Amino acid sequence: MLPGGVTTARIGALDWDVAHRAFPAALTRKAPLVRTCVGCRKRAPASELLRFVVVEDEAGPHRFRLVPDPARRAPGRGAHLHPDPACLSLAQRRRAFGRALRISGVPDAGALVEFIGPDEQGRTTDMSTR
Repeated sequence: MLPGGVTTARIGALDWDVAHRAFPAALTRKAPLVRTCVGCRKRAPASELLRFVVVEDEAGPHRFRLVPDPARRAPGRGAHLHPDPACLSLAQRRRAFGRALRISGVPDAGALVEFIGPDEQGRTTDMSTR
């Protein structure tokens, strides 16, 4: 709703330019992007989550690895995760990466583990050592 009780639905196509000049901030305000963490499944603003993308590994076809994308600019399908070792561990245990990224198999999360770091006990969440 614009100041003066005018709603954007009542603004016609010809009046848009006039309203935009009169109330520019009211018409350009956007809601923050909200994404879901693949680990804990909680919704959070995208600025609080780490985006990562899946990249086909050079080792062979149908082998994938997860690459962190903190700038949110890498091409391809991405997913979001809290930068917390607990969420990373939960996502690996639930095998959520494959579903979120629409790939088959379990991707290599080595680069993602290194980016997030160890938990408070100094353990990494890399599941390949188990």
